[in-house]
Amino acid sequence: MNEDDERKFAEYFAAKQDSVRRTAYLLCGDWHRADDLAQTAFVALHRRWTKIRDPRATDAYVRKTLIRASIDESRRPWRRERHTDRVPEPEPAGGSLDEQVATRADLLAGLEDVPPKQRAVLVLRYFEGLDVAGVARVLGCSEGNVKSQTARGLAHLRAALGEEVETGG
Repeated sequence: MNEDDERKFAEYFAAKQDSVRRTAYLLCGDWHRADDLAQTAFVALHRRWTKIRDPRATDAYVRKTLIRASIDESRRPWRRERHTDRVPEPEPAGGSLDEQVATRADLLAGLEDVPPKQRAVLVLRYFEGLDVAGVARVLGCSEGNVKSQTARGLAHLRAALGEEVETGG
């Protein structure tokens, strides 16, 4: 890769690093794993940087790589086990900020219970704001598959949260 390509990649990385990391966190629920997933996506992008013909497709490439890395990582045997020293105590709901934090924590915990592909669909649809066709392109599947995975993912999330989930339309 020449110096101009390296500079362009560095600029892209600096601009997108935080958003890719946040998306990775939503996919896996752990900041350390999110860092690993983001790094995997950016390393893959760096390898293919000169082969990407349409710069507008770069975000889609990173998103797709991130989703695939997340699904692959969730299939590893050591990722299925969860160890803890103590059971967390439920925190009493207080003011508005406390409720927001509790809601966010509940949502992230609920997302952990959703299977990886369904979680990917929910994150892309409701957090990344992609439409059904956009999610289908990222995941390389049909729009019907996206719709069914969305419905199943929301059902899993509802069951995990024990309440109705607002989808925002």
